[in-house]
Amino acid sequence: MAEAADQAAVRSVTVTGSGTVEAAPDLLTLSIGVECRRDTAGDAYAAAGEAAAAVTGTLRSQGVGSRDIRTSGLNVRADAVWQEGRGQQITGYVASSTLNVQLRELAAASETIAAAVEAGSNDVRLDGVQLGFADTAAVLALAREAAWSDARTAAAQFAGLAGAELGAVVSVHQHPLPPAPVPLGGMQRVFAADSVAVEAGDLSVSASVTVEWELRSGAS
Repeated sequence: MAEAADQAAVRSVTVTGSGTVEAAPDLLTLSIGVECRRDTAGDAYAAAGEAAAAVTGTLRSQGVGSRDIRTSGLNVRADAVWQEGRGQQITGYVASSTLNVQLRELAAASETIAAAVEAGSNDVRLDGVQLGFADTAAVLALAREAAWSDARTAAAQFAGLAGAELGAVVSVHQHPLPPAPVPLGGMQRVFAADSVAVEAGDLSVSASVTVEWELRSGAS
């Protein structure tokens, strides 16, 4: 009975803290789409291969390593239209693929993107550009530290208001992180210019944590 009474007398405080840090991004990820429409499937496939090769060759000449270039979504389909009295009629074939590219030299990113788009000519489109971090864990660790400090400061204040002191940590719960990196909106219009400036700026990374502390009786 005495042990149960002691457990019931244990007090605690639970606080959620949040922290945000800003850091300069050091990685740019872009998605380059290749799409070729030709009279035959073989011609479309070959043309798409040539356009993709031209783009990847240009990227490599700009200093992008092979490990930072990945092909995905290779597809060949018939392009058909409905004709009255004849039904679906194939008018040609479309071959498409996507190149996912990581650029680690942000200072030269705009020139590299422009050169890649020019190499692919009208068979290439820029599907999206995102800024992020090569080592997200290091930035996130700083955000976690800020969140912990925020939670502990609030918990210490509550403990003081209750005439107590913080004791041992009882539990820690980290909340899910928001998706990252942050997309750059206007970069999809690259085809209209020789080059579009990439302004990296700073990105914000946030963390949130809920911590429970024991409360000890304050010093008399």
